[in-house]
Amino acid sequence: MQPHQHILFFDIETVPLTDDYDMLSERMHIEWEKKAKFLQRGDEEQEPGKLFEEKAGVFAEFAKVVCICFGSFQFQDGAWKMRMKALVNDDENLLLREFADVVNRFHAYNQQMAFCGHNIKEFDVPFLCRRMLINHIPIPDVMNLSGKKPWENPNIDTLELWKFGDYKNYTSLALLAEIMGIPSPKSDIDGSMVASVYYKDKDLPRIAKYCLQDVVTSARVYLRLKGLSSEFETVTVED
Repeated sequence: MQPHQHILFFDIETVPLTDDYDMLSERMHIEWEKKAKFLQRGDEEQEPGKLFEEKAGVFAEFAKVVCICFGSFQFQDGAWKMRMKALVNDDENLLLREFADVVNRFHAYNQQMAFCGHNIKEFDVPFLCRRMLINHIPIPDVMNLSGKKPWENPNIDTLELWKFGDYKNYTSLALLAEIMGIPSPKSDIDGSMVASVYYKDKDLPRIAKYCLQDVVTSARVYLRLKGLSSEFETVTVED
């Protein structure tokens, strides 16, 4: 297996800005109602508050990041292993600043740096950039792809690799892992439950565990798509 040391595999978990729709400002209520009408075109209308609870977590204007997990391949104890870390924080500003520092240091160490994950070109990277702007945090140069051509984007998206040019197709990471025979660790939650685990259970460690599993699975899927062995050990860094 090639080490792919220039790649930072990562995943994020997001939740609506609040678990109480009524806590939004008057202006944000108005803007969400506009968004809700767009989302419900052709569907049975839902009460805006209920739709906010179900859908807001994927829109950077109405959601925040609560967890960022990442990993990279390093040579350790005579073998290539993936060193991983989970960043979690109720304070999104601090969380994003910590991750921006990680990215800048990784890029300084490897100028050929690229991110890798599932659907990161459409979701994770743009979401982080938008939330950094909202939080008045400088976007790391390697993340800021605004104005660049598609072929100038170095990031690796396992969903894009699997599409083989078919832009109509969407395949979940869990499905890819299953059909490729990748032993993805079973989690007690899925993406639709993250907001509830965050706001009701207040269990960030549980969210981090789920997010770390996705990072490992993304890396294994990437290696399989490249025709390489997907077997490797992981080391989770706690501090």
